[in-house]
Amino acid sequence: MGSTRVRIAIDAMGGDHAPGEIVAGALRAREELGVDVLLVGDPQQIEAALPPKTNLGQVEIVTAQEAIAMDEEPLNAVRRKRKASINVAMDLVKQQKADAVFSAGHSGAAMASALLRLGRLPGIDRPAIGTVFPTIIAGKPVLVLDVGANVDCRPKFLEQFAVMGSAYSKYVLGTTEPKVGLLNIGEEDSKGNDATVRAHQMLRENSQINFIGNAEGRDVLSGCFDVIVCDGFVGNVLLKFAEAVGEVILQILREELPQGLHGQIGSALLKPNLKRIKQRMDHAEHGGALLLGVAGVCFIGHGSSQAPSIFNAIRMAKEAVDNQVLQRIQSQYILERESG
Repeated sequence: MGSTRVRIAIDAMGGDHAPGEIVAGALRAREELGVDVLLVGDPQQIEAALPPKTNLGQVEIVTAQEAIAMDEEPLNAVRRKRKASINVAMDLVKQQKADAVFSAGHSGAAMASALLRLGRLPGIDRPAIGTVFPTIIAGKPVLVLDVGANVDCRPKFLEQFAVMGSAYSKYVLGTTEPKVGLLNIGEEDSKGNDATVRAHQMLRENSQINFIGNAEGRDVLSGCFDVIVCDGFVGNVLLKFAEAVGEVILQILREELPQGLHGQIGSALLKPNLKRIKQRMDHAEHGGALLLGVAGVCFIGHGSSQAPSIFNAIRMAKEAVDNQVLQRIQSQYILERESG
């Protein structure tokens, strides 16, 4: 790819605030992270979103003639709109003109495009969307996957999620020996439905991961686990609920602290603490979710993503590229096949 800088293809037309917030976050990432960003979409709309006096020679815009709307059926739209911005962005990764792709648009379309254009990593049956949650221990996040790619999962899919999640936790999040848990309705080995009972046994027997047992709902944010696996139905419900709880708590703090003179003084004194609380709880601080299992680094953001979220997603994508997450996951499965 010529340049030694990490190159990120950005779906500039994806998301509720596209292209303005997408462009703003991407330009900040270019400046502060030292990455090259390829803004994919309608050149006129992208240029209109650029700050005044922007040097167009320093901004790489890749033309895409179409975009996929949030209400479109993802697979049909991806196949029908071959020149849609998400498809063009994925093609840049496939052609090795970019190291990673990010989109805050239709998550189903992003996943479908990644599977059709990039394909799955060898040894992986299903990709999984992994997202980082804060825990009660500062600086110790937990990676939960799958949070939406697969509504129904076979036990071997959950086992693969655990291996991929462990690699990401170790090499990107910096966890020395990631502790893996299986989301379930009880701690006992026999709890859960048939799929989770069988998955528990497979995880227990897998020497590639540090499986410590079932994780109940109350354990997710406890800091006792570094990786938690579940099917995409449960994971997506968990994700949306956690985001809502975080927003409720932040809103309560905003409403209650300023009450009266004492409250205003207290708010001023607590301002640095409140900022740190927001950083730990706000999903915007984590940027997006990694689509693990496809043959390319692909991050999916919230449809409501604004510039800070875009910046953080690009930061995470850069870290995944720098730490060779795909290569490390592949090597795990090569070793597994050789040992088998």
